[in-house]
Amino acid sequence: MKTFLKQCSIFVAALLLSCGVLAKGPSSVEVAVSVVALASLPPEARQTLGAIKQGGPYVYAKDGVVFGNYEGVLPRQKRGYYHEFTVTTPKARNRGARRIIAGGNPQTSGEYYYTKDHYRTFQRIKE
Repeated sequence: MKTFLKQCSIFVAALLLSCGVLAKGPSSVEVAVSVVALASLPPEARQTLGAIKQGGPYVYAKDGVVFGNYEGVLPRQKRGYYHEFTVTTPKARNRGARRIIAGGNPQTSGEYYYTKDHYRTFQRIKE
């Protein structure tokens, strides 16, 4: 039974990887991340992504700080690889839960992830 379950999990992982639902990090750890079209994101997320690509200005002082990926949802990278940016939430009294995480050089990498639930889930932004 254990062999059967292991084979099933390998098959499902391979299937999801081939569909682009899993991202494969350099450590070969497969992580579940869905994909979202840029046009499907809220307008505030599109504005934040534009600011990231221009190098600012940013609304919040904490924008651009290193994102630790402690949740392990994004592909594993060395510390300092990911940076987080706030996506303004209308009517929120604080920064809210929405963020864009940029991999590599935030302005040019093209590797962007959106979270609307403060790092519980991520969607890879497809431009």
